[in-house]
Amino acid sequence: MATMEELDPTCNPMQPLLEERSTSHSDQSLRSEKVDNAIPQQPGHDDYRNYDIVRATQYGVFERVQELIEGGFDVNENDRENVSLLHWAAINNRTEIVKYFVRKGAVVDKFGGDLNSTPLHWATRQGHLKMIVLLMSLGADPTLRDGEGCSCIHLAAQFGHTAIVAYLIAKGHDVDMVDQHGMTALMYASYRIFAYDPVRMLLTFNASMDKTDKMQGNTPLHFACQSGNTVIIKTLITAGANLDALNAKGQTPIDVAAMHKHTQIVKRLHEMRIELGYDTRHCLQKYTNDKKVRRKVMLVFPFIALWAIGAIPEMESDWYIKLALAVVGIILWKLTAHFFFDDKMMTVMPISIYLATKLWMYYTWIVYLVPYVQSTEKNILFTLNTILLTYNFWKAWRTNPGYIETDRTEKIKVILELAEDQTLTLNQFCSTCLIHRPIRSKHCNTCNKCVAKMDHHCPWIDNCVGADNHKFFIGYLFFLFGMICWCFHGCRIYWNHVCPFDVYVDGITGIIYKVVKTSPWVAWIALNSLGHMLWVGILLTCQLYQIIWLGMTTNERINFVKYEYLHDKEAKLKEMADMKGHGHSDGGHSHHSHHGGPKAKSKNPFHRGMFKNMVDLFGWRFCGLLRPNKLDYRHLFVLPGEEAAVSKRLKFNVNRENYQFV
Repeated sequence: MATMEELDPTCNPMQPLLEERSTSHSDQSLRSEKVDNAIPQQPGHDDYRNYDIVRATQYGVFERVQELIEGGFDVNENDRENVSLLHWAAINNRTEIVKYFVRKGAVVDKFGGDLNSTPLHWATRQGHLKMIVLLMSLGADPTLRDGEGCSCIHLAAQFGHTAIVAYLIAKGHDVDMVDQHGMTALMYASYRIFAYDPVRMLLTFNASMDKTDKMQGNTPLHFACQSGNTVIIKTLITAGANLDALNAKGQTPIDVAAMHKHTQIVKRLHEMRIELGYDTRHCLQKYTNDKKVRRKVMLVFPFIALWAIGAIPEMESDWYIKLALAVVGIILWKLTAHFFFDDKMMTVMPISIYLATKLWMYYTWIVYLVPYVQSTEKNILFTLNTILLTYNFWKAWRTNPGYIETDRTEKIKVILELAEDQTLTLNQFCSTCLIHRPIRSKHCNTCNKCVAKMDHHCPWIDNCVGADNHKFFIGYLFFLFGMICWCFHGCRIYWNHVCPFDVYVDGITGIIYKVVKTSPWVAWIALNSLGHMLWVGILLTCQLYQIIWLGMTTNERINFVKYEYLHDKEAKLKEMADMKGHGHSDGGHSHHSHHGGPKAKSKNPFHRGMFKNMVDLFGWRFCGLLRPNKLDYRHLFVLPGEEAAVSKRLKFNVNRENYQFV
């Protein structure tokens, strides 16, 4: 392999290393792929009785392997490619054969192949977590380096095997371990993996963003800018990566991006430098870059904007004064949006819009409508609705929705248990929170936490809707809809007294002219009421339909295909059997191959009937007459009644005494 000094300085500094490694890996992968693709489903005796030991190992024919080993074949003998039998068994994920070889004296950490790698290296490249757990339980050392100086964590990171990276770190592997070129796992992942993981998981394990490689002095951010990895660039900067870090050539990450002609990245990085306070654009930047100031401005703005839209037309002034004020208001709005609004606007402002709308609706009720709503009963009901709305909003807003939180020791323990139970997949494991994800839970990107029985993140309450506050959210929607209806009803009473109209006499345009001319403010509040009535009514209807009729959350309904516990497995298996039995050949393909196989059918284990679903949600008991199904969704990992089946799952006999939780 060419040394770094022999390379063209204008070329990618890591390109020869990465390309050569990738090429070597592809050679090994090709061998494995050819083997896997050629394996018959159930090879008969005539198919494999003439296999040599290497071919039998690749195909996983245990009987033939045993016959040859018992016949005197040396289990540690390398083939003509300098590859041991244990290598071939590892790369093809033949766990039983690996156990047999080790019992027969195979060297677990034997080096071989073009890259002078161990079987553990080969299994890591292929992403065989099950094999890695087995080999490490048999004594394989993940810290050994291959011929190019890479340990297993470097290989797992550069090929995007997040679960393997997590397992290695949980086993005590140094998250910042460097290879012979000074590269860390975070550097490899930042350069090669155009997805959040495993970078996000490495950052959760406190991987260093300041370390530099030996050749060019690049940080992980330099490598992300070099490859144009926009996803990881944002992730690293959000995590606190230094935009002013210099490599051995005195280049910042922006310089590296510019050198590789990533113009959009350069533009965005300059914007982020200004947002983060690295560069100065104007005299107000001290305030516009302050996150707390921006948040306060975004929270206050809807109160002023909603007031101004109704108050300016309501003024008793000439039309040109109102027009001038409207122009000033638009200019102020544009300036405020330019200097203070950021990408968090859609998560900050909705709750402010709700509170502002509510404030001005109550102001309108008290100042404009109460003198005309002379019914004591209506005012009492409006007040009662207000109290219940405020209570449910506060509880939905401030109640912990069901965040799943554990300490570091518990996170490490979970990774080890899932891997050794052969269930460590990203469907069940959150790579950000490093937890075993319970059934019905989901990671919220806004809150950056996993939520039990996650429904959705609602910006109108600035909180997630989950197991512990879903009933308050439903109450909030119900009483909010009631308040809006009361407000519009009050506006209608006001118009009946101040400007009575008839749709057949005045027409639509005549009615609009009358109500706006009488009081632009009341007309504006009524328009707000209609708009909010629409979305609140639709949202409340959808929520009740999902909860009562389907017994599902919003997340489950949207991502139904992802959640196997919602699928009718028996119906799917029966459909597959029917399709196999009745399918016809068409040009060498079965009938169902044209349609992608059977579709998943719903079988919701949490659906208990419409009435019981409502009882479960609100927890109604009525002095013991009703019995809500109280499940601890923070710790519900399998469906009720399936615990016994899970407990029978085969576990590897893994000795953890040689490893320390970190």
